[in-house]
Order: sequence, then C-alpha cells, then structure tokens
Amino acid sequence: MQALRQAGKTTLARALAEEGRQYLTLDDATTLSAAQADPAGLIRALDRAIIDEVQRAPDLLLAIKESVDRDTRAGRFLLAGSANLMTLPRVADSLAGRRETIRLMPLAQSELLGQPTPRFLTSLFASQAPKTGPVRLGPDLIDLVLAGGYPEAIARRSWLRRQDWYVNYVEAVVGRDVRDIANIDQLDRIPRLLRALAEHSGQLINHAGVGASLDLNHVTTQKYTGVFEQLFLVRTLPPWHNNALKRLTKKPKLHFLDSGLLAALRGLTRERVAVDRSNFGAILETFVFAEVLKLASWSDERFLVSHFRDKEQNEVDIVLEDREGRIVGLEVKVAATVRNEDFAGLRKLADAAGPRFAFGAVLYDHERTVPFGDRLIAAPCRAFGLEDGRRPSLW
Repeated sequence: MQALRQAGKTTLARALAEEGRQYLTLDDATTLSAAQADPAGLIRALDRAIIDEVQRAPDLLLAIKESVDRDTRAGRFLLAGSANLMTLPRVADSLAGRRETIRLMPLAQSELLGQPTPRFLTSLFASQAPKTGPVRLGPDLIDLVLAGGYPEAIARRSWLRRQDWYVNYVEAVVGRDVRDIANIDQLDRIPRLLRALAEHSGQLINHAGVGASLDLNHVTTQKYTGVFEQLFLVRTLPPWHNNALKRLTKKPKLHFLDSGLLAALRGLTRERVAVDRSNFGAILETFVFAEVLKLASWSDERFLVSHFRDKEQNEVDIVLEDREGRIVGLEVKVAATVRNEDFAGLRKLADAAGPRFAFGAVLYDHERTVPFGDRLIAAPCRAFGLEDGRRPSLW
C-alpha cells in the first residue's frame, strides 16, 4: 500500500491490525534498528504482519521475498509506505510477481460525503452522459477545490490553520521523507523547487525553465522532480500519441496530486480567488485530475492516463484509455458557461481516435448537462461525487 503522507495510510493499516494482524512501524526507533541490523531475522518471526513506513528499511524486501517464496500463502505481509518503494535506488528486489500495489490518495468527494462510488467514468466509457443532481456549486466549488482531500487539513475549519498545516507538511516531507529515499546535496532548495513547480502545475514541464530561478540545471531539476513523484506529491502526465498523427506534442505535463496542497503552495485563498479567478484554473484542473485518478483506482478496469496537445495548441486536459482501447477526453473550464470553441481539442482528439473515441466532456461550474454534438457534452464539475445534488459543508 503506497500513499501520500497524511492520506490515511497508517489509520487504515491500524484498522486492519485490529482484525488480527501484527502491526509494526519503522517510525519506531527500536523496530527500525532491528530491521536494519537483521532484516531476515525480523521477517522470520512474522506472519500475517503489517509493516508501516517500509521505505525506511528497503533491505527488508529481500528477506520478504525469501519468506514468501518459502511459504506462498497470499496476504502474509502488508507493506505500507509514503514513497514509491520500487523506484528507490537501495531496493534489492522489486518483488515482481509476488505483490499487488494499492495506491491510497487523499479523500475523494464521494468519500467526504459518504456516498457510493460515482459512475462518472463508467458512464463516459459507455458513451453516456453522467447523472448529476440539480445543484450548482458556485462559491462552494472554490471551497471544495481549495480544501483538497487530506483528512487532517479538512478537519481544520479556518483557512489560516489549514495553511499552517500545509507549511508543516512540506517541512516534514523535506526533513524526513526526502532524506529517506534520496541522496540530495542541495536539500535547502527542495522547498523552493516545490513552490516553483506549483507555479507550473497543469503545464507542459520545462525543467530548464523551472530550475533557472534556483540555479539548478535541467538534469538536477528533473532528478529532484522525480523525488517529488516518488513521494506522490506530483505526477507527470505523458502525451497521448497516435502513429497516424505527426503534429502532436511529445512533452509531458506536470500535475500536483492534491488541489489543497497546490493552493497553499501558491498562496491562494478563497478571498483572493473571489477577487481574481485567473489563478484558479490550474487549481481546478488539479482537483479534477486527482478525482479522476481516485475513480480510476477504484475501478475494476485499468486506464492509461495522458494529455492531448497538437502543434496548433488544440488540447485536452485529461485523456483516459481503457484496455479495449476506448478513449474518453476531459477538458476543465473555470467558467459557468461553455461555448462551442471550447470543444476544439476534444473534436481533434475524436478525429484522431476515430471509432475508439467513446465520449468527451467539458467540465464547468453549472448544474446542467448540455450536449454539444455526437458524444460530446458540457457536464457539471460536481459529477465526481455530488450525484444526488447534496451540498458539501467544509467551512
């Protein structure tokens, strides 16, 4: 189980431990020392165990491999960590063929409201418009997006207290998690780089441009960005490609994985957004992107996630492709109105995908779903978790 720090990983692990599993955390100095000194000895004494923060002692994986090869019962070990363990340089074995990975993200809108998993993606891949309730979020949309999905942050009712939480969160990530997984010789620049990346969220990533203000070359910037990706703070989104099209961009986009963290790094409050919405688009796109990833992770289907952009600047923010090759495109708009020209990128994607194109949607802040041609709609942003029209209450 891999998760963003403070996304609820340890809470879930402890709940599972109450069902009869032994729980160990490498946050405990004695347990960590034992894991580092004699990993095989520690594992030999365990069965049906949960090991939390396992990234702190990667050598345990070799001992676990030996143990599960000897006793092949499924589910003997649940390994939880705040980093993508399999990308760490000190990992001796990937446990290929012996593990399943669950990625736990911050809370989704449906979880916050206690609702069943929305059928948003299921509907789109079936070439059907998603169902939504008759409520426009309006100012509530700003509140939802700025709140993000971290349970600890949402529990704080004032924005100033949430801002303090995010500041402490970044300090904790830099102070401990980065040290755990990477040999960084310019640790003091890591928080500044994270803030610089926040200004480029939702954009094509240019490592040279991002690092220039910090006196980091593009190689170092790319390396440090990779560390943030290992810690599930950001994700690079590859470009969608089609062998028949030669005029598509080959650059990936950068996305943060939580809109609340992104808003805090950019210093946005609802008061600032109410006065000037020009910076809200990137935060909203991050919100939608994260919700899509959460819905996709709960599905029995597996999706490739990418973005579409051609040389004429026609683009689609999020492109999903299922195992059958069917394609869904999502474009995010801050406005409460949608015009025909807002579908230019989706129409280009539909032409490129041909019969594989299942559906395209422009997501906007309104209560109505409006058709804009064959398999194209304008749909409310709340389609991810407010299908019955209930209003959230986060402030």
